[in-house]
Amino acid sequence: MSEIAKTNRIRLLPVAIFLAIAGLFAVALKTGDPSKLPSTLIGKQVPKSEFAAIDGLLSDSKPVQGFTSADLSKGRVSLINFWASWCTECVAEHALIASLKVKNDIDVYGVDYKDTSAAARRFLGLYGNPYTAVGADATGRTAIEWGVYGMPETFVVNGEGRIVYKHVGAMSEESIAAKIVPAIAQARAAAPRG
Repeated sequence: MSEIAKTNRIRLLPVAIFLAIAGLFAVALKTGDPSKLPSTLIGKQVPKSEFAAIDGLLSDSKPVQGFTSADLSKGRVSLINFWASWCTECVAEHALIASLKVKNDIDVYGVDYKDTSAAARRFLGLYGNPYTAVGADATGRTAIEWGVYGMPETFVVNGEGRIVYKHVGAMSEESIAAKIVPAIAQARAAAPRG
C-alpha cells in the first residue's frame, strides 16, 4: 500500500468513528421510551414548592390562585400537570384532564412551565381551565426539583403529599386507563385510616 493511501485512511478514520457514534445516538433517540425514565421521587414527599398565580388569570371574574406543596398534603389525591403553551403534546392531552378530574374526583393542579403570563392565559382561554389551581414556574427551577424532563409531565400524589406515579409525555385515553387511574386507586388505598 502506498504512503498516500495510508495517510488518506488515517485521515478518514476519525470521520468514520464520528459517523458510527452519531448513528448509534440516532438509533437510541428514535427507539427510547421517555415514559420509562426513572423517577427517584416515587414514594417520597413532593419537593417543597411554591407556584405563584399566573398574572391576570381569571375564572368567573375572580383571580385563579397558585399553590404550594402544602396544598398537596391535605388528604386528597391530586394530579400535578406540568404544561406549557408552546407544547403541542400539552394541547393533545388537555381535553382529557377535565374528564379525568371529574370521573376520578381528584384535584388537578397545573404548572405553567417557562411561559409568559399572556401565553398561559391565551392557552387556557382557548382550551379551557380544568385545574383546581394554576401556578407558574417561569424559570423552570422548580420543575428541575420535581425531576421534570420535558413537557408535559404529570404526577399522581397521595393525600399525604407523596408522589405515587410519574407520567412522562402526553396522557392518552389508553395511558389514563392503564396507568393513571390505577395510580389514583393506589394512592387512595394507601391513605391513612382514621
